[in-house]
Amino acid sequence: MFTSSRRVASAAALVGLLSLGLSACGGGTTKDSTAAQGGGGQTTGSAPASADPNAPIKEGLKIAFLPKQINNPYETIVDKAGIEAAGEYKGEAKEVGPSDASASSQVSYINTLIQQKQDAILIAANDANAVCGPLKQAMSKGIKVVAYDSDAAKDCRNLFINQASSEEIGRSQVKMLSDQIGGKGEIAILSATANATNQNAWIEFMKDELGKPEYKDLKLVKVAYGDDDDQKSFQETQGLLQAYPDLKGIISPTTVGISAASRYISGSKYKGKVAVTGLGTPNQMREYVKNGTVKEFALWNPKDLGYLASFSAAALASGRITGAEGEKFTAGKLGEFTIGKDGEIILGPPFTFNAENIDEFDF
Repeated sequence: MFTSSRRVASAAALVGLLSLGLSACGGGTTKDSTAAQGGGGQTTGSAPASADPNAPIKEGLKIAFLPKQINNPYETIVDKAGIEAAGEYKGEAKEVGPSDASASSQVSYINTLIQQKQDAILIAANDANAVCGPLKQAMSKGIKVVAYDSDAAKDCRNLFINQASSEEIGRSQVKMLSDQIGGKGEIAILSATANATNQNAWIEFMKDELGKPEYKDLKLVKVAYGDDDDQKSFQETQGLLQAYPDLKGIISPTTVGISAASRYISGSKYKGKVAVTGLGTPNQMREYVKNGTVKEFALWNPKDLGYLASFSAAALASGRITGAEGEKFTAGKLGEFTIGKDGEIILGPPFTFNAENIDEFDF
């Protein structure tokens, strides 16, 4: 996602920010001395932790990225950037995770990371509640928990690194599709998993936006779930078009889904008749933008998301921040961030990609 000193407005500035290719000093809390914190800086122990904004980042921090699924191209970009960021503060980072995005698939990995005594676990939760028990256990042992991309329950993590405001993402997706189809017709949403926190939040704002008078001629006929699986998302797209022959557009706010939907429509009779938009990476979507299947879509810089998540975890584990609202910290080259309500940190607004600018990006 693109940010303020971080939040650059022009594509040229974005390219400069991205280069762009597509999360042993004292002064802070330690695993042994302080009770684990919950979301928003609340502690599970008897005394609240206090932040030392001048504390140095500890060398040798052990952090682990736990994505929704290990083979998700988008999350691979996020995690790789976060692992590389750890090198800047002399930490040790890795990625582990399941090959499927089921609700409970991440639990065993959390348990293993607890046994390995990681300093921080960074998780893109498949299900906000399914991972809560083991994450609380990690926090009780002084391990910091940072959710990114898809939130865990608020009392099961210290921070949530959000790509953009959920409201901004959801409402902008509706406006984008409406503009492409002239504000009229049947539309569908192709989501990831039914339990994905981020997807559900965006969809709720989409539905609310559709309730406005200016969208009275748009009708949401179906929310389908491709489970962040390419083949299932492809089949769900086919099923939508068979079930709703008058469908005019599909919003797929997931990189796996938008790519699969675009691939299906690109090779079908619906090309040029059914609009597709959502959230995707330029490298995934370039072919479909250039062949006219997709007019425009949106995303943030996933590299920046991983980078920010990594530095947030380091700041937590070093005692620079506790996760309390109003605390500030510097995330390397991205500059200063302020923690918002419920321990949420927003990277910045999404960016729209189209035929005019897509070749300026490589991720």
